[in-house]
Amino acid sequence: MKALELKALSKNFGGLRAIRDISLEIEEGERRAIIGPNGAGKTTLFHLISGFLFPSSGRLSLFGGEMTHLQAHQRAALGMARTFQVTNLFQKLTLFENILLGVQAIKGTRFCFYRRVTSFRDVVYETERLLKEWNLWGKKDALLKNLSYGEQRQIEVIMALATKPRLLLLDEPTAGLSPAETILVTSIIKGLPHEITTLLIEHDMDVAFNIAERITVLHFGSILAEGSPEQIKGNAKVTEIYLG
Repeated sequence: MKALELKALSKNFGGLRAIRDISLEIEEGERRAIIGPNGAGKTTLFHLISGFLFPSSGRLSLFGGEMTHLQAHQRAALGMARTFQVTNLFQKLTLFENILLGVQAIKGTRFCFYRRVTSFRDVVYETERLLKEWNLWGKKDALLKNLSYGEQRQIEVIMALATKPRLLLLDEPTAGLSPAETILVTSIIKGLPHEITTLLIEHDMDVAFNIAERITVLHFGSILAEGSPEQIKGNAKVTEIYLG
């Protein structure tokens, strides 16, 4: 089954055509990277997929179901989760509280306002499980603002996984990280179960080639090339746009 399918997708901002007739298919369980120089349209494409923008033309489907005009929260309910290039966490809450909110987001109890969320044992148990699984239990009471940027990137991925997604979108997961933090986050992504289809934007070519099974190269809002990491490495057009 196709996890994600885009058909002739375009997005215009006035006279600027940011995305140009992109057709793309991603198989269920696949790990795909989208790369390209600055201004290629990568983030705009992610906004279209996740529902933060709507296309000027074209169609999108998720696991065979039409989603072109669905809002972002409706797509999330169908199994899509996304991280952002800039961390989007609750800096004044603790690590435990942040993960707790991610877990609660898919529970019916998220609409219950007369009980503390910590009174729901299934939510608390799942939060504890995730923190222990990712070796972060010892920092559960730390405020997010006091954790390193690399740890915050890791936590954002965990919060996305807390919603039990079928499709995970990762927007520049290693942006701003040190070499050691990049290795850590890369290993986390590579260790994700293949039941989760993973689509990532990545500027770091080494990271993209290390994680992805297939790579799509964008240039001026269009697909320039597509193939395995080896095919992309040997593509003369790709080399030209990166090296001149």
